Amino acid sequence: MTPIPRLHSSIAYNWTAKNLRSRLLPLVLVALLLCWGIPTALAAAKNPPNQRAQSIQPYLDRVMQQVTEFRLDNGLKFIVLERHRAPVVSFLTYADVGGANEPEGQTGVAHYLEHLAFKGTNLIGTKNYQAERQLLAKLDRLNARIQAEEKAGREEAATTLRNEFAQIQAEAGSYVKPNDFGQIVEKAGGVGLNATTSADATRYFYSFPSNKLELWMSLESERFLDPVFREFYKEKQVILEERRLRTDNSPIGTMVENFLETAFQVHPYKQPVIGYPEDLRNLTRENVRQFFETYYVPNNLTIAVVGDVDPTEVKRLAEIYFGRYKAGPEPPQVKAVEPSQKEAREVTLRLPSQPWYFQGYHTPAMNHPDRSVYEIIGSILSDGRTSRLYKSLVEEKQLALTAQGFTGFPGDKYPNLVLFYAMTAPGHTVEEVAAALNAEIDRLKTEPVSDEELERVKTGARADLLRSLDSNSEMASLMLEYEVKTGSWKNLFQQIEQIEAVTAQDIQRVARSTFTPENTTIGRLLSSE
Repeated sequence: MTPIPRLHSSIAYNWTAKNLRSRLLPLVLVALLLCWGIPTALAAAKNPPNQRAQSIQPYLDRVMQQVTEFRLDNGLKFIVLERHRAPVVSFLTYADVGGANEPEGQTGVAHYLEHLAFKGTNLIGTKNYQAERQLLAKLDRLNARIQAEEKAGREEAATTLRNEFAQIQAEAGSYVKPNDFGQIVEKAGGVGLNATTSADATRYFYSFPSNKLELWMSLESERFLDPVFREFYKEKQVILEERRLRTDNSPIGTMVENFLETAFQVHPYKQPVIGYPEDLRNLTRENVRQFFETYYVPNNLTIAVVGDVDPTEVKRLAEIYFGRYKAGPEPPQVKAVEPSQKEAREVTLRLPSQPWYFQGYHTPAMNHPDRSVYEIIGSILSDGRTSRLYKSLVEEKQLALTAQGFTGFPGDKYPNLVLFYAMTAPGHTVEEVAAALNAEIDRLKTEPVSDEELERVKTGARADLLRSLDSNSEMASLMLEYEVKTGSWKNLFQQIEQIEAVTAQDIQRVARSTFTPENTTIGRLLSSE
């Protein structure tokens, strides 16, 4: 067996969260066509509808022929797409676990773990792990004692322990090589080091020059083989501050959190991915470790490698590095099923904000046969300045400063919401906005969409993003979304025909069954000033 390289270094690593694009309709076609060049793809995209699928199919067949998939003995799956256009490779590790999988009372633990995954291992990120390890254990014991004293109301004893805790934390920090993982990546020419946590999944990604394939294998396998959740208590304050900025001190963030709690009664989509403050404050390193050991097992991980690579070499190195992982039991699945909504729900908040209006409807999961219809509906109503909501509410009636919407909120692995929202224009009310929004929704139910509008939306979805998606990382993301959520990455390629097959009658049928009064959740954010 090839020796396992042991890697060391340090960097000031900047972690910046990014939101995964939730709308897959335009991404599907665009990403696939980019594999075969923009000019040819554009020509195919402009063909008449009855010729378009046939024009594109040869490209799709060639893409599929360049995808290799394999599964290691421990259950970890790899999907490899060869694209020899440039000597670069994008990597994405997809953990099939997100906010919806968190145990009761531990909201935010998935996102917390994502932060800690950049802190290193027993070799990366430390100057002396054996000394550091003893201090980390001592911090855990002190934290438990502090919580016990606080709960018992013995503030003086708690203060004494907090002072001791601060001293030990400083000593433990002296052994830390800050952001070590990132410097290794940066020095080797890596870019885009980042991660995201959603309600459905946690994704870790970056890109390397193609001659750094083995370095990626070493780094990525080690950080999930021997993670050290160092700086746990320091990171807790970072995450609590993140929550304060994005939710507690943000009227929109507060509204969204309350809206989800109203729209969902049972399913964990109701809880915030970032977590509730009380849960975050009570989380322990042991909670995180148990969560990691439960969900970060090989059979719950899928990895995409897209770019200038040899699949045979990828498999050889994967067996060396990731083959070290021990197989684990199947993680527990989300069992809660949201019951059908029987009556309209509402939530109203008064906060220092411009008035906003929110309106959502329950819709099926991503793997539902009508998913493409929902995406087309979302595009008709809210994609850009030619969309119905923008033209009606913003341009013509001037009731709103912005009016948009999207499907798959807050995730799409399970039944979810299509959400519409608008910021009220000065001199107008949320009631006026609501009436205008509902008038456009009712039009979908009563008036068939014209052939011209339907074709414009389909063509626009292709053309608008065609030039902006020339990215290995986008292909990696899309293939993994379909692999995990629909059962096979190959379903991505079937979306082309499904999108083309959407008819005006489909739109009217789905609109009538979905946009009903009893399936509505309304949110009003009113100004308190």
